[in-house]
Amino acid sequence: QVQLVESGGGLVQVGGSLRLSCVASGGTLSSRGMAWFRQAPGQEREFVAAISWNGWKKYYAESLKGRFTISRDNAKNTVYLQMNSLKREDTGVYYCSTQSIEYSDYVTAPADFGSWGQGTQVTVSS
Repeated sequence: QVQLVESGGGLVQVGGSLRLSCVASGGTLSSRGMAWFRQAPGQEREFVAAISWNGWKKYYAESLKGRFTISRDNAKNTVYLQMNSLKREDTGVYYCSTQSIEYSDYVTAPADFGSWGQGTQVTVSS
């Protein structure tokens, strides 16, 4: 079974940037869409961004468009989330997730994603 390991989180000031990575072990990600979700303290987990198995289709939470960019490198079995112009409200644990079906061009349904990693903490301070 594929295991997902997120990294790249940390403490950053408002306006700063971070690049998160999600690496898969025990299998390949290349046939599945991938997504990032986040969970702030006391809040429910929310969708951030998704990318199709081939990288051609991307989908973002409306409020994050223009600041966050999702990408993938199937040769490295890795998905990335570039986060710019960070705000305090971006603080939370960020999780990556795989799409339940293979070779789908549709990544606009967050409910299609599961198999979470352990998460990486992002803290944005002023």
